[in-house]
Amino acid sequence: MSQVQRRPKVMGIVNVTPDSFSDGGQFVSTADGIEHARRLIAQGADILDIGGESTRPGAAQVSEFDEILRVVPLIEAIRAVSDIPISIDTMKPGVARAAVKAGATIWNDVAALRFSPQAPEVAAELGCEVVLMHMLGQPGTMQDAPRYDDVVAEVEAFLLARAFTAMAAGVAKERIWLDPGIGFGKTVAHNLALLAALPRFVALGYPILLGASRKRFIAGVDLSAGEATDRLGGSLAAHLQGGVAGVAAVRVHDVRETVQALDVQAAILGA
Repeated sequence: MSQVQRRPKVMGIVNVTPDSFSDGGQFVSTADGIEHARRLIAQGADILDIGGESTRPGAAQVSEFDEILRVVPLIEAIRAVSDIPISIDTMKPGVARAAVKAGATIWNDVAALRFSPQAPEVAAELGCEVVLMHMLGQPGTMQDAPRYDDVVAEVEAFLLARAFTAMAAGVAKERIWLDPGIGFGKTVAHNLALLAALPRFVALGYPILLGASRKRFIAGVDLSAGEATDRLGGSLAAHLQGGVAGVAAVRVHDVRETVQALDVQAAILGA
């Protein structure tokens, strides 16, 4: 008799931003955001990731006040109709605090608690799960000729150091996730090396979040995938690599297709 194979959880993206690289401007209003969130839940999302500030290459920063205005009403509206885990995608401790108060349960921080000196202490105070992601530089400059001597070793060392910093501030180890930061200050070759090394990151003993959905590196492999919406196949390939490696979750735009691909992969591996 075959055994059930665990697949990664699927984190569906809900960006209430005018300028995100793939879906910017599509779900700016709370009404549009809640409709999209309901759709992702119906398609099988295990987690919803709410973002109010774009972190695409070259993105401008949004004020804390404006970011809170974008995300809090949406989190409250989702929480009123669903108990699905909600992640707040923000670098700002003040936004994370407001989002958790509204019902978010995960702080997904692309800055790995480096945006302000208070960030690690706020993460400990909130007591929620925290995703620490690797990013080289800042969103506005991260793709300006990124360089590494050994991208896998350097990203691994960074993530472990940030995890230790978080724990020193009082964040429980079991609440820490790590994310190698595909597309955040990396060339195509860097991203491919990190994807190939996912088992090494999983072996660190922390849940790994993989965010490769519709990323530009896919167009570096397939030149015909110039538009973000043309990158479904490449996204699924990366997610399936994550499934084999044992990542805890994948952050995606295309929930239905990703759930199906990972379910079939899990069925094959468990056969």
